[in-house]
Amino acid sequence: MAKIILLWLLFIIYSVYYVSAFYLPGLAPVNYCKAGETSETCKSEIKLYVNRLNTEKYVIPYEYHHFDFCPSDESQSPIENLGQVVFGERIRPSPYKLEFMKNVKCAVACRRTYTGGDKESEKKLEFLKKGMALNYQHHWIVDNMPVTWCYQSEIQQQYCSTGFPMGCYPREPRSQSDTCNIDGAYNEAKTYYLFNHVDLTITYHSGVKEDWGSAFKENGGRIISVKVVPRSIKHGNIPDCENKATLQIPRDALPVGQQLVVTYTYSVTFTENNTIKWSSRWDYILESIPHTNIQWFSILNSLIIALFLSGMVAMIILRTLHKDIARYNQIESGEDAQEEFGWKLVHGDVFRPPRKGMLLSVLFGSGVQVFYMTLVTLAFACLGFLSPANRGALMTCAMVLYVCLGATAGYISARIYKSFGGEKWKSNVLLTSMLSPGIVFSLFFIMNLIFWANGSSAAVPFSTLIALLALWFGVSLPLTFIGAYFGFRKRPLEHPVRTNQIPRQIPEQSFYTQPIPGVIMGGVLPFGCIFIQLFFILNSLWSSQVYYMFGFLFLVFVILVITCSETTILLCYFHLCAEDYHWWWRSFLTSGFTAFYLLVYCIHFFMTKLNIEDATSTFLYFGYTCIMVYLFFLLTGSIGFFACFWFVRQIYSVVKVD
Repeated sequence: MAKIILLWLLFIIYSVYYVSAFYLPGLAPVNYCKAGETSETCKSEIKLYVNRLNTEKYVIPYEYHHFDFCPSDESQSPIENLGQVVFGERIRPSPYKLEFMKNVKCAVACRRTYTGGDKESEKKLEFLKKGMALNYQHHWIVDNMPVTWCYQSEIQQQYCSTGFPMGCYPREPRSQSDTCNIDGAYNEAKTYYLFNHVDLTITYHSGVKEDWGSAFKENGGRIISVKVVPRSIKHGNIPDCENKATLQIPRDALPVGQQLVVTYTYSVTFTENNTIKWSSRWDYILESIPHTNIQWFSILNSLIIALFLSGMVAMIILRTLHKDIARYNQIESGEDAQEEFGWKLVHGDVFRPPRKGMLLSVLFGSGVQVFYMTLVTLAFACLGFLSPANRGALMTCAMVLYVCLGATAGYISARIYKSFGGEKWKSNVLLTSMLSPGIVFSLFFIMNLIFWANGSSAAVPFSTLIALLALWFGVSLPLTFIGAYFGFRKRPLEHPVRTNQIPRQIPEQSFYTQPIPGVIMGGVLPFGCIFIQLFFILNSLWSSQVYYMFGFLFLVFVILVITCSETTILLCYFHLCAEDYHWWWRSFLTSGFTAFYLLVYCIHFFMTKLNIEDATSTFLYFGYTCIMVYLFFLLTGSIGFFACFWFVRQIYSVVKVD
């Protein structure tokens, strides 16, 4: 068994290092060629799409048109998948016109005019200033690649962000923030600088016949990067992109009748680079993330420590159990049997059904559902099917898997409930199909109402909510009933020992074997395996950073499963040796308590890493955190319960019991 686990770990580590060479299947490269040379194999028009705008200071994102930028034909918007809609992505066509290998110098996208005294103009202008003050970020897309803004970070390392600011609002003179320090011109305190000009640099890889085959074009290429430099320019009647004067939005309202004209311009430059392959075009974004090397070494270090501790726990349990079982099986006389002590004394009570067995079986069934959803999703992500290039695919895959795994939840819950002697099968099925999804959907719906009230792009449309409910009641619920039907048809699980009619009295326990201290200690080691990865996951969720290390995440998940299992088994063994046979709920809560440490870490992340001060954003942050913590509680709790259930059945099946 140890050799098999070692081989699996070596395979996962090998995949981690070599998965970067495997690009996402289904996303074929697009060949571009000069205008006038368009054919079936290449095209000249380059479509630039705009996505929602978000910020780290405010959880509520907004669509592009909410800020009164240049309008576009939204009827040409690409179709978004379920994951994109739930995450609040709203991809729309942009007003910027690009053609392959056609450099553009100071082209006008549009002009927007604001008039003092006009309520509509004043409202739009105030919203623009709000966006600049809160540092809202553009997110543009070209050829399924994010348009990046590259600058020098505080440690003098180039950092390429997948978003760039819509403007700048320095609160102090000579502000050192990344947004206002990109140019020495933006240094006047409490002044709104609107970035109304962008310099786009499109780097392409020219085709060679050996690589492209029949798609080869002499004046063709494939886009490998698009970088942007935003600037604030005060244009006159004739746009002048070389003008050093900045466009400053008045801090106060415009005088009645006075007009403010904002001209949006752009420049495009094409550069050729044949050293970077199309399949490696994401590398410069991923490699520029700060502290990447530290991240890798820290993760490996934590995994090695977790593996070592788990191995030590397993060795202690196996050696101790081996001696106990050997001693118990050598007992033959009745006098010796009276001298029994430890975990064998409670053999007549260890499989006594727990209190609230219905709820425990429902939570365990839902936890197994979350476990398999996580396992399969991470496996697909490791293989490259859910890479950052395929937007929304991760969320879509997880939701579809969760719905389809309703049969698994119903079957597991029914079998465990029947082994407890339960007879209310209808209540069991309804709770399994309604409790956990109902809690998650209720929290999601409440937050969606807040997004609706604020006009945010994160507000899920009513039609999508109906689709989610249809998946729940039309697919997941029937599958849960089907799984429960087969689960209740099975014979109850046969335990290796009989249960006495009269419960045995539990002796007084020491502090360390009492339920609450054991549960609190049980979550420490599993949390120690994940907290480093947790930092980068939260960064990707709330700081718009790209998360791509799914190979390491899968490895961390495997270690989490091992650590939760062995920690729960160890504590369960100590409690049984102390003649405390109430292990059912304790096994679920011991590993499930890792979710409490997750909640504490999320609070710490909120207080130290985020700059959120708004009450609405705070509520939304903790609303999403509650969903994540609850699902993680089900996941880890079910792992510990299953491991302990298997362990108890094994040790009592190998001893001789009269």
